[in-house]
Amino acid sequence: MKVTIRGKEYDVAAGTSYEELAAMIETEYDGMIALAVENGKIRELFKKIVRPCEVDFLTVKNEEGYRSYVRTATMLFLKSVHDLFGAESAKEARVEFTIGHGLYIDMSDLVAASEENASKIKARMAELVERKVPFMKRSYELEDAVELLGAKGMSDKANLFRYRMGSTANLYAVEGYYDYYFGYMLPNAGYIKQFDVMPYETGFMLLLPTKQEPDVVKPFDERRKLFETMAAAQEWGQKAGIETVGDLNDRVCSDSVNDLILVQEAEQERKIGEIAKEIVNRGNVKFVMIAGPSSSGKTSFSHRLSIQLRTMGKVPHAIALDDYFVDREFTPRDENGDYNFECLGAIDVKKFNDDMIKLLAGERVGLPTFNFKIGKREYRGNYKQLGSDDILVIEGIHGLNPEMSYALPEESKYKIYISALTTLNVDKHNRIATTDGRLLRRMVRDARTRGSSAQRTIQMWPSVRRGEEENIFPFQEQADAMFNSAQIYELAVLKTYAVPLLYQIPKEAPEYFEARRLLKFLDYFLNVPGESLPNNSICREFVGGSCFNV
Repeated sequence: MKVTIRGKEYDVAAGTSYEELAAMIETEYDGMIALAVENGKIRELFKKIVRPCEVDFLTVKNEEGYRSYVRTATMLFLKSVHDLFGAESAKEARVEFTIGHGLYIDMSDLVAASEENASKIKARMAELVERKVPFMKRSYELEDAVELLGAKGMSDKANLFRYRMGSTANLYAVEGYYDYYFGYMLPNAGYIKQFDVMPYETGFMLLLPTKQEPDVVKPFDERRKLFETMAAAQEWGQKAGIETVGDLNDRVCSDSVNDLILVQEAEQERKIGEIAKEIVNRGNVKFVMIAGPSSSGKTSFSHRLSIQLRTMGKVPHAIALDDYFVDREFTPRDENGDYNFECLGAIDVKKFNDDMIKLLAGERVGLPTFNFKIGKREYRGNYKQLGSDDILVIEGIHGLNPEMSYALPEESKYKIYISALTTLNVDKHNRIATTDGRLLRRMVRDARTRGSSAQRTIQMWPSVRRGEEENIFPFQEQADAMFNSAQIYELAVLKTYAVPLLYQIPKEAPEYFEARRLLKFLDYFLNVPGESLPNNSICREFVGGSCFNV
């Protein structure tokens, strides 16, 4: 039987697994092979080849391949907890969120977060890796899957499947331990070559390699403020009774989702008010520096913060760092020769600092407006002179970078990091990546305001993420305050707008795999109509109808 790989034909016997085929040509790929692509469809490596076909492979350096590594390592961790501390401990463990390259798994009072227990879990994982214990996949009728999961006490998964439109569900088993995972898995434990386990808070950090460097696990990068912000959001979800998508769907069905929206909007407004109060209480703050990754809701947040500052007698003025872009011909280029608008060199840092120092000294200053059509700064009579109650609210990706405001006294600055840090889980063992929420936000907004296709948004996303890793995340812990703009219900709202956009991506496009993954993911959610949102909601920045100029 003929199989074509990158234009070269191979003779293979019917029933050969993709894993066996991968072993024949693995030296031709950069990185460990994780998944196969047969005639444009992703296949797990334990699947068999049954017909002549064209095959390619995805490595752990590919996004989908890396996700399969993380999922498999997660199940391996939980299998080890199951073996060491019992089924209840594994069942109730919560895979919460990532901090750097660490995946936080909360054990609460189930297993003590100690060095001794971390060592036991790591040793058990290593034993399973050494034996290359297989991960077995089996498809069940949906009712049978619900019954099986219910019998094992996994009510979160059983509840999730209550809202599933399909007729079957795929479960994975490792030596008698069953679980459900959203996405593809590796064929056996032997593929998890790099990992570490350390105690952290009331659980453990499962440390994994990065997609860029899959052969090494770096020491844990402590990000305390980020952890506390994520933990606070997770605690709020618990109190609201919504920890999983199934819980959210229950609320939609009970017709009480409008109350949920109003409560969370009020909670966000309360936190914005607290930040405004802290700014005012410091007494000498003149520059509020706001930064965060793409689609964090920075603009809506800036407007709402300004309103709160006004209620306290301050006079805020908005400034966008983008207005200090250097003229287009001076913009740095990346390794591909494209303009790099996200590096600090794309900003006229000296001019910004000169203007801000003059304002701080009480001078009247003409501020620029960047004309994106012609790629130049313009001066249109936008003059500012700071009075005793005036505050500049400055928004841009470099707002937290000390080099951006090097000339300004530290006591005159208040730094805010904002991001959409969702802590809603698909179920207890399947977390939702914060980047997925932001990607969907951007996709919906760009289609509405810029006419951009979902395909184009997905295509640009790796470059956007790379810019965030370089220019935003290294400075997030230097913030005076962190604001989480994620709303627990927003993915159910975004679904209505995102699904038609994703279906427009053709099968032959490189972005098709990501589109299908997102469509499958959104299928878990029941729709929440956008009409339910208040007009000052951060979510309105993306779906439209905001009372702010966003």
